Amino acid sequence: MGSFSEEDDMKPRFFGWLFSGAVVMAGGGAAASAASPCDGVNALTPAEKSAGWELLFDGKTTSGWHGYNGQGTKAWVIEDCALKTVGTEGNYGADTRADIATDREFTNFEISIDWKATKGGNSGVMYGVMEDKKYDTAWKTGPEYQLIDDVGFPEKIEEWQKAGANYAMHLPNAQKRLKPVGEWNNSKIVVNGTHVEHWLNGKKILEFERWNDEWKKRRDSGKWKEAPDYGLAKTGKIALQDHGSVFWFRNVKIRPLP
Repeated sequence: MGSFSEEDDMKPRFFGWLFSGAVVMAGGGAAASAASPCDGVNALTPAEKSAGWELLFDGKTTSGWHGYNGQGTKAWVIEDCALKTVGTEGNYGADTRADIATDREFTNFEISIDWKATKGGNSGVMYGVMEDKKYDTAWKTGPEYQLIDDVGFPEKIEEWQKAGANYAMHLPNAQKRLKPVGEWNNSKIVVNGTHVEHWLNGKKILEFERWNDEWKKRRDSGKWKEAPDYGLAKTGKIALQDHGSVFWFRNVKIRPLP
């Protein structure tokens, strides 16, 4: 506490003047000019609404989502308007951790997701996911759009393991442009009957047909020998993978197709 001075005698009149309007005006102006960090995020434009897009993540809660096969979701938090996996030591962990899945199921659709990785991070977006206690992981049932730090992953990875791939099945083309770690990427998956497309940052990076002879040949070899139900569901849930890495997801939007 300072000592009393003649200047203190002015304080009552000074504060009276401030609260008569100057501070209120200044505060109002500051509030008006300071935009919320979530403005424009996790929101649909009028055009998107007209086109039939829906939000799958409200930016505030995990409403509409649950842990795969009833697992807990303590590794998932809401941070900076995004759905975040908190990661583990080493930023990498088992692939049997608790993925988060939609409550709803989808058949034909487009899904768009903004995502951001950390150095060495690994995750994925799966669709056609089935839940049953006989499955210990979502990826054994639903195809995966791979999300990974291609550059900083601590081990050598094959092309079928890199970002944008239909994991262990189909490779991205030369249109692939992955943004550096720490920057937001946008991925889109189109599933329409047998036809599937992967998009990355506005470019179509692969497409394939499901369930034809070529698809069956790929499916029945390599990674999926011990996953007999992989990729068979025509209708299923969307899942985001917790692979022990820190990842952020936002602007999760889906448009059901007829």
